[in-house]
Amino acid sequence: MLKSMTGFGRAETTKGETTVVVEVKSLNGKQFEVNLKISPLLKPYEFDIRNKLQQTLLRGTLDATVNIRQNGATRPVVINTDLAKYYHSSITSLATELNLPQEDMLNVLMKLPEVVTPATEQISEEEWLEVEKVIQLAVADLDAHRLDEGQMLAADLLLRIENIGTYCIKVRELDPQRKERVRQRLEGLLAEHVGKENVDENRLEQELIFYLEKLDISEELVRLENHCRYFKEILAEADPAKGKKLGFVLQEIGREINTTGSKANDANIQQWVVLMKDELEKAKEQVLNVL
Repeated sequence: MLKSMTGFGRAETTKGETTVVVEVKSLNGKQFEVNLKISPLLKPYEFDIRNKLQQTLLRGTLDATVNIRQNGATRPVVINTDLAKYYHSSITSLATELNLPQEDMLNVLMKLPEVVTPATEQISEEEWLEVEKVIQLAVADLDAHRLDEGQMLAADLLLRIENIGTYCIKVRELDPQRKERVRQRLEGLLAEHVGKENVDENRLEQELIFYLEKLDISEELVRLENHCRYFKEILAEADPAKGKKLGFVLQEIGREINTTGSKANDANIQQWVVLMKDELEKAKEQVLNVL
């Protein structure tokens, strides 16, 4: 199971004259970060809301909005007359200066920030429990989107790793030919510059073995295959939060690919190494979106 870090969740419910709307959008991020916008009535519960989001969503950059709308007059309000008078004075002066009409001033004042506020700044425990349910529904909706996208990510990542494994097999097939070419090239250089009759065959054989061992890539290919196998095992794990672990394994895969290319010193093998690097970069881009 794999989950993406990106997704969107929304939930809305109406009970009596109160409507609660929760929207949560998630993007990729190294840690858990949330930009939370809530109604003033929910300020005492801000810490609880953040905890509930993190418990399920774990990681990512979140934009979360929790709104409470009163559809009727069930909740008493307070009019801040001092603030309204200040607004009125400023608006009147501006309207006079700009020679603008001043009709319907009261309607304008009532819509300005903080002029009309709820008589109480906190909702009841029963109302909070209803808000909590809506938050859970929105988070579940987002989590479902993450899971759907995660399935597509898993399929793409598996394809990239299998391609790297296929190219690794191609390199193995070319390796014996590479070693033989190295041997022939060294023997040819010695024959050209020293003369074949002057070459100590036993010493030449020792030097060839030493040189070929320095260029040997069999260990790198074994480790590369093991890393690819481990990557696929992690993909199959039940834990949905494994993006960081997959990223670390990709780093090890990249290290073995680079070492193989540099030690091989062979144009034919280098072509397959380039293809492996291309698949690796695509996998790295996708892993950035994994939870």
